[in-house]
Amino acid sequence: MHESQESPFSNHLDEIVAAVSLTAPEKTASTLMQMAVFQPPREKLQLCEEKAKSYSSRHEYKKAIQELVRCVALTRICYGDAHWKRAEAHINLARGYLQLKGLSLQAKQHAEKAKEILTNAVVPPYDDHAEVFKCSIELFHTLGRASLALQKFKEAAENLTKAETLSKELLQCGRISQEEWMEIQARTKLSFAQVYQGQKKLKEALPHYQEALEYMETSKGDKSLECLPVLKELAGVEQALGLHDASINHLLQAHLIILKRKSSSEEAMLSALCVARAAVTSIASGRPEHHDVAELYFQESMAHLKAAEGMGKAKFLSIQDEYCHFLQVTGQEECLQIQTLLYGPQDKRTVATQQSMDVLFKVPEMAGKPRQPPKAKPACTGVAQHTAGKS
Repeated sequence: MHESQESPFSNHLDEIVAAVSLTAPEKTASTLMQMAVFQPPREKLQLCEEKAKSYSSRHEYKKAIQELVRCVALTRICYGDAHWKRAEAHINLARGYLQLKGLSLQAKQHAEKAKEILTNAVVPPYDDHAEVFKCSIELFHTLGRASLALQKFKEAAENLTKAETLSKELLQCGRISQEEWMEIQARTKLSFAQVYQGQKKLKEALPHYQEALEYMETSKGDKSLECLPVLKELAGVEQALGLHDASINHLLQAHLIILKRKSSSEEAMLSALCVARAAVTSIASGRPEHHDVAELYFQESMAHLKAAEGMGKAKFLSIQDEYCHFLQVTGQEECLQIQTLLYGPQDKRTVATQQSMDVLFKVPEMAGKPRQPPKAKPACTGVAQHTAGKS
């Protein structure tokens, strides 16, 4: 990969100009060069790194990428072409690109650039080599995630295995702590699970999701926001495999985290709606005992939305419509079960009820839009994303 294809900076002078130009793009190159003299690059680098983290934490990924590009330029200025920290800057930029849809190729290219730099890196004798090894772990994990995003599953698995193996070796040598290792394991297991899920190997994905959640809860706590992506994806796989009790329980765990963190009313609404839909899917598969769960969380989702937007909004009416459809269908099902027991399946009253249920599922006008019993949603896409900082 040629850096000129990925960055607006075509030469070293452009890198300096862009790196020091944080707030005044209209200034001339000569003025910016003067600013660079009075503002040490390492201070500017630290500032850019902090701003990138701040933007990422607020999910402002485009702004974060702008800062990460500056970090790449400043790292080159501060440390030179052959230092491992330059590889680290490219890895961070690659991770930034992975946060945005459609930029996986750019992420892969920057990760490959980091690999090239790290392979030929000169490590000063006074540097802690453990930091270089940690950078290598991040490199392999990022390459794995980028390959996954590009659906190169074999390549993804190979790089994730390298990350996992290297982290285990560093733990055994005492170069990383048990806590650091568990955090790496949580992210690596999650990525492995996503590789299997991407290949539609849900049974293989399930234990990796379970391990990822276990490591995440141990390292971050079971009430951490960083558990949310794992819980939601795990619940989706469990639902697809027919493990409805486990799926609902994990969605409820995610919902409680959102409520305790005092998230927005819309986030709480979406989370409650995920629980309700999972319960409806369970009922449709022959588990009527989840009726009360579905009803409770439909009502809760509408209450949160009412607090956020008011009853007249289209989104509220849509969820209310979905809830009414659920009540109609489940009410008809109960009637059908009773009539089948009393009169038999061929009785005209039983047949008439069955026909009414068919109408409820087939006629769009009754619900305002076409609706079938909810299908499994592996990632629970209705819930707002809370991405782990180094996921």
